[in-house]
Amino acid sequence: MTFLNQKEAVAPRQRFEELYTEHYAAVSGYVRRRTDHPDDCADVIAETFTTAWRRLADVPAGDEARLWLYGTARRVLANHRRGALRHTALTLRLREELAAGAAAADRVPAGAGAAFARLSEDDRELLSLVGWEGLDTGEIAKVLGCSRVAVRQRLHRARKRLAAELAAHDIDLSAYGTRAVRLAKESA
Repeated sequence: MTFLNQKEAVAPRQRFEELYTEHYAAVSGYVRRRTDHPDDCADVIAETFTTAWRRLADVPAGDEARLWLYGTARRVLANHRRGALRHTALTLRLREELAAGAAAADRVPAGAGAAFARLSEDDRELLSLVGWEGLDTGEIAKVLGCSRVAVRQRLHRARKRLAAELAAHDIDLSAYGTRAVRLAKESA
């Protein structure tokens, strides 16, 4: 890097540092009076000065810079509020979905949940990948890092163990299909 290039590189940095030092208190006050939470305040101030750095050539000189920073902070606040509204809406939607899922889980016979819980962690994970995630044997093989043949064998054994657990606690397996009845008989 030549002397001229070093000087040119220092000039924007020095200008930004001066801008930051001179206007930080004003921008900070502007933002603090418009936010409720210190974390939000810090995020908006940081984004305002990040924008000033990226657009340093657009920042006017003198006291006009403070007004430019206020305008930037105003837009950053608006974006931040829109993001918070989206976050709140997503949270509410997820809460409703989770409540609906919990209600569906409550409809599972108590014995079935207990039988599932008595299985090994590996069996529960395998059966969950099929039942809850809807994966086929090829997809499960990728998740587990093994062959499709190994998945088919493990899945068959896990289903047999689940059927045996269900049958051992006198749970009517006909509600789970003929395959469950057959697997319980095979494991007996």
